[in-house]
Amino acid sequence: MRIFFTFLFSCLLSFLNAADLTSQVYTLAKRPVLRGSSWAAVAAYVQGETLFAIQPHLRLAPASTLKLLTSAAALETFGPDHRFETRLYQEGALTEDGTLNGHLYIRGGADPTLGSNRAAGSIKWPELLQLWSQKIQKAGIKKINGNIYADVSLLQGLSLPTKTNWQNMGNYFAAPVSALSFNDNSFKITFAAQPKHGQPLQVKSYYPQTEGLKIRSFVTADGKNPKDEAYVYGAPNQYDLEIHGTLPTSALKEYSISAALPDPAQLLTDLLIEQLQTDGVSVSGGSFVLENAPDYTDMHLLYTHKSPPLKDIIYIVNKRSFNLYAETLLRHLALHAGKNGTTQAGIEALKDFLQKNNISTENILIYDGSGLSRDNQITVQVLLDVLQLMSQSPYFSHYYNSLATLQDRGDLLLLKRFLAPFKRTQDIHVKGGTIDGVKAQAGYVKDKDGKLIAFAFITNNIIEKGENINRFYEDLLKLLL
Repeated sequence: MRIFFTFLFSCLLSFLNAADLTSQVYTLAKRPVLRGSSWAAVAAYVQGETLFAIQPHLRLAPASTLKLLTSAAALETFGPDHRFETRLYQEGALTEDGTLNGHLYIRGGADPTLGSNRAAGSIKWPELLQLWSQKIQKAGIKKINGNIYADVSLLQGLSLPTKTNWQNMGNYFAAPVSALSFNDNSFKITFAAQPKHGQPLQVKSYYPQTEGLKIRSFVTADGKNPKDEAYVYGAPNQYDLEIHGTLPTSALKEYSISAALPDPAQLLTDLLIEQLQTDGVSVSGGSFVLENAPDYTDMHLLYTHKSPPLKDIIYIVNKRSFNLYAETLLRHLALHAGKNGTTQAGIEALKDFLQKNNISTENILIYDGSGLSRDNQITVQVLLDVLQLMSQSPYFSHYYNSLATLQDRGDLLLLKRFLAPFKRTQDIHVKGGTIDGVKAQAGYVKDKDGKLIAFAFITNNIIEKGENINRFYEDLLKLLL
């Protein structure tokens, strides 16, 4: 009997605490920034006890918190040490004097880090090309009487999700997915210094050089706004780009932005030929991209280039909120499930993963793997379910550490002002999300006793662009702390 009443008292206390917290959340929500918006908030201990749940099943655009789903599915599907491979093949006979009477093939394995040093262990593209040239020369090849082909057949369909915004798609953060990615599928555009407000900014250079690229700048200098408000307008395989918007005035130094490459695989192949010729290996043919895979049966494998382990890629997906890596991992989910490497097949594989783990997908709409589309619609309950699921995973440490902390730039930088006095800077790990009219945060927080809580907050249709919505989220986190 005593055990029964102890259990009953414990349940009643939990109910009262949850009711009290819910009341406090509603009180905090009485602020102008939330007027006219749609919002939802949920928090629960990872073992299941709910602390508050306000509109947990309301469909909302999640922005980049959607990456929590994609990264969880990838980590659980492939494991933290999985690596993606790119292979170099030789076709044709090699003579005694080192002449290859045939072709070289670069077989894309959809390694999103190829030629980028964002992830730990990856190398920049100049070093990558030098390494590949060395491997080719080590095989005894001194001259190539043939072409170099880039095989991008591993992935199919559109290189961008169908709901990608026109304003976004020419910029680095919406770079197209490719089976043969290169340098994050982006390039740098540098503008000459312009100290005068309202005056046009001229493109000084871009790097790496891309044959046939034309850039027209309609960007002006802004002496009042310190932010980059320039947008590149272009599309996959489009080499005529326009840039509109504003950049901060700069009297002494240049200003650079990053744009999406029209065709990463083509540029990689062009630059490999340049590197080989610089190293004394002549190439008589040209560079070409293949949509259909050749027969590799009788070819000679020269070299296999491996990506960093998946755990380091997930780190960039979440902590740096990098869209390209998330979209590529979504396609890999499709391939692993035996489907074509399209975005839609990746979405189906992601939903299959959720359903197999008893997370309902009936109330959600997903159009990409990164959250960049405003048309995505999920619920805070789905986010919470995924966070709770991963807290029980053998790979949880990798997932947890991929979320932003107070030591990182970005998602939690503004939270330092209130957490530092509490000396609790180590007790929050967050994935943030921001697109037009959307602000979201989800992750983990430890309560005063060190117990782990999962939480998800999403607000849509925000008109105000200030930091007041962040102050609301900070106050919610204070309750949980």
